[in-house]
Amino acid sequence: MSDQLTLGFEVVSLTVLGLILLFDLLYVVKRPHEPSMKEAGLWVGFYVTLALVFAGLMYWQAGPDYGKQFVAGWVTEYSLSVDNLFVFIIIMARFSVPRKYQQEVLMFGIIIALILRGIFILIGATVIEHFTWVFYLFGIFLLWTAWHQLKDQGEDEEAGANNGLVARLTRKLPISDSYDGNKLRTTVDGRKMFTPMVMVFITIGMTDLMFAIDSIPAIFGLTQSAFIVFTANIFALMGLRQLYFLLGGLMDRLIYLKHGLSFILAFIGVKLIFHALNHNELPFVNNGENIEWVPDISTNLSLVVILSTIVIATAASLLSKKGREAATIAQEAKAVKEAEEAEQANADEK
Repeated sequence: MSDQLTLGFEVVSLTVLGLILLFDLLYVVKRPHEPSMKEAGLWVGFYVTLALVFAGLMYWQAGPDYGKQFVAGWVTEYSLSVDNLFVFIIIMARFSVPRKYQQEVLMFGIIIALILRGIFILIGATVIEHFTWVFYLFGIFLLWTAWHQLKDQGEDEEAGANNGLVARLTRKLPISDSYDGNKLRTTVDGRKMFTPMVMVFITIGMTDLMFAIDSIPAIFGLTQSAFIVFTANIFALMGLRQLYFLLGGLMDRLIYLKHGLSFILAFIGVKLIFHALNHNELPFVNNGENIEWVPDISTNLSLVVILSTIVIATAASLLSKKGREAATIAQEAKAVKEAEEAEQANADEK
């Protein structure tokens, strides 16, 4: 066991993960369907197990610090990715995406998220290497994000803002009123047009961009290893589409999840600012000297705080009366929508 990650380990890891993602993508393209609870559960269990195995390999390959940094980063990014699902659900509902093709939309969203996060990771790692004072900015940004997430502007308004922008971007495009399978282009009365799937993809991509801006500073507060940051993001996004179908109505009960995520982001923001003060280089802060009395929050403490917060937020959501009421309302709305879709399908057949 060494105290650093080897190039061979990184190359092999990224190659294997890339092949798994490619298989997942081809599986979705060749078999567009709504997975059963059993299928979704098996896939989620597989990806979670794979992440834990990888953490063990990281522990063995580079030492306990790297292993714990990966687990802390993966849990944080996985939690933020679950928050992504809330917005994805809203987007799917607003554009009335057929459930048969929702897997493909989700897979597209995951691929775009990986690309955007990869770009932000490279930029972040380069900036951190040359400018340690950027931790002040990251910390302040996370504190602002945590406060913003606690305000009344929730996922509905965020997706609504996206819809307005997407509508402006696509207002000159000829877009049909209905889907044509999973196609982006269709023909209506002899005229070539885009299907609403184009607007769905643009909205998903813009949502991914906003979440990437939020999540990358958060994980850099837990580790400065670009490899750990990237792999934690890959594992967080793996199985996300299956989790979408597995959780189903349970998503509507996780009413305190955003509060838990806000606390985690605020905690990491404080950790980043403390780290910046411990390694201070700004001349107008303590005359450019380190502030040694400020505690440097350890990875162990970070891991405990993150895991505890997620457990408490989930338990409070599932056990609270407010959570049960939210689930009931969501189920009633879903039943009404399914009845309307069935009525529309019968009318089309006639």
